[in-house]
Amino acid sequence: MRPASSFRLALAVFAFALLAACAGGPVRRVSEPTAQIQQLTVRADGGWTLQLRLQNYSSIPMRFDSVHLTLNAANQAAGDVVASPALDIGPESADVIDVRVQPSTGAKLAVADALASGRAVDYRLEGKISATPEKKSQQTFDVHHNSTLNPAPGLPGVLR
Repeated sequence: MRPASSFRLALAVFAFALLAACAGGPVRRVSEPTAQIQQLTVRADGGWTLQLRLQNYSSIPMRFDSVHLTLNAANQAAGDVVASPALDIGPESADVIDVRVQPSTGAKLAVADALASGRAVDYRLEGKISATPEKKSQQTFDVHHNSTLNPAPGLPGVLR
């Protein structure tokens, strides 16, 4: 074989291998989403409005169909966080929904005491999120999230 034709053959094999490597496209990874409280606002009627941050860690968009979580605030069972957002969230992105909660008396008193004294409040969310990854069927994901909310300066009745 002549050197020029062996070079062309090597170049053709390299081009074919490069093309084959690109044929798969980007990886379509589905990762467990999370939920966390971005803000808790105590309403005048004693109930709470939560700004719930839904985080999509997947490399593809997901439609968040339902959220069913239990909230524990200041070591008190606070109540259920239930929503049907029907919200599309892009890959590796997040969005916020508002959810109204009627807290238990113990949680209501603990949060009011923390707000009055300017202290932080530990909270825990546990439960399930149902979401549908793009071009796939709906899946249910377990959620376990622990964090802390602090009083927002200049915003009475607000924890962030």
